[in-house]
Amino acid sequence: MGINRKLMELEEKHKNIEVAIIGAGLMGKGMVSQMMLVKGMKPSIVVSNKISDAMEAYTLGGIPREDIVIANKLSDINLAMEKKKYVICDDLELATKSNLTDVIVDATGVPNTGAIIASEAIENRKHVVMLNIEADVVVGPILNKMAKEMGVVYTGTAGDEPGAVKEIFDFAKATGFEVLAIGKGKNNPMDYDATPDSVRDRALESGLKPLRLASFVDGTNTMVEMAAMANSTGFTPDIPGGHGPSTTVDQLPKVYSLKENGGILNKYGIVDYAHGIAPGVFVIVTTSLPQVHREMKFLKMGDGPNYVLYRPYHLTSLETPISIAKAYFDKEATIAPLYDYPIAEVVAVAKKDLKRGENLDGIGEYTTLGKIYPYEEAKDKKLVPIGLINHKAIVTRDIKKGQLITYDMVDLDRTTEIYNLRKSQGN
Repeated sequence: MGINRKLMELEEKHKNIEVAIIGAGLMGKGMVSQMMLVKGMKPSIVVSNKISDAMEAYTLGGIPREDIVIANKLSDINLAMEKKKYVICDDLELATKSNLTDVIVDATGVPNTGAIIASEAIENRKHVVMLNIEADVVVGPILNKMAKEMGVVYTGTAGDEPGAVKEIFDFAKATGFEVLAIGKGKNNPMDYDATPDSVRDRALESGLKPLRLASFVDGTNTMVEMAAMANSTGFTPDIPGGHGPSTTVDQLPKVYSLKENGGILNKYGIVDYAHGIAPGVFVIVTTSLPQVHREMKFLKMGDGPNYVLYRPYHLTSLETPISIAKAYFDKEATIAPLYDYPIAEVVAVAKKDLKRGENLDGIGEYTTLGKIYPYEEAKDKKLVPIGLINHKAIVTRDIKKGQLITYDMVDLDRTTEIYNLRKSQGN
């Protein structure tokens, strides 16, 4: 890709890509430390609503306290960056407006916060890297369109499963293979009843917020990741929610073949997830030419006609510097929506019986979980994207556990940035 060479050349000129990281949880802290090891790149600003978390992100990365400035005014941030200091603040708007910042990274995972960060970054002509796929699958198409109009890059991140899948997908397409299916591994069983309370101890042991782990365990995060894959490739879920078979890597080509050939699929061009292969991601390919089949067999890729291209790891925020560099140097996205509208939608499902007048909450909490649907089907059924639901959303009629939530069942909070962006997106 030439990125390493370009970063080294920037370093030799005593210059850096100046990066603002918004969010100082597990992913944000890891990103700061990793970026300290990258030539030609600097985590210049860390934004967190807890100053102590931002401070810890820097100290874990080996930054001396005397090189860190806590700022609450834009002028203070600009001055500190001119003096080559590292900046902490609790106002994301200041970070998006800072003069010297080249790239904004959203590591918050909160849908509406992500919508605010991305739209303000784009307005201020900063490239934006979204670890926040919870926002991306709701309003990524319009944010990507806005970024193009402003001459900046809107992108998901390398290292997250969607970005890792897109990397293999692009490789397969560029080398001439026909791509049949794409997907990711899931490393824990589905527990649709998971709440922050039920996973609290495990979450704290792992350094995660309980609601974040609950969103993994109840399957919402998996659905969101599949939707991001779908929106960037044009592939759709074969069935609502996906198949989610238990399998091994070597069995993936057989499993992800058509039913008439002994597999599980109704059609090709699909996105799915599988138990038993985590933390990897996969792409199923084939070819129409016999000589290519012969060479694939010679290369120990299996007997065909389908083959698996498998990556056994993804390094989440530790790979984000690759996406930052691609945006800065090449004006290219690692992964972004293919069209100005979604291909797949993650819709809200009642996690428990809900009563009229009850307030809902957010992803990974107590009232809803997500399920992937083809976008057109979700639109026809008037299903609510889970990313539009927050603590101010009110149930307008009784809803049974497991029931899909439609727009006439809930009074959404119409004051949020994500709601208004979605309305502008027109779908």
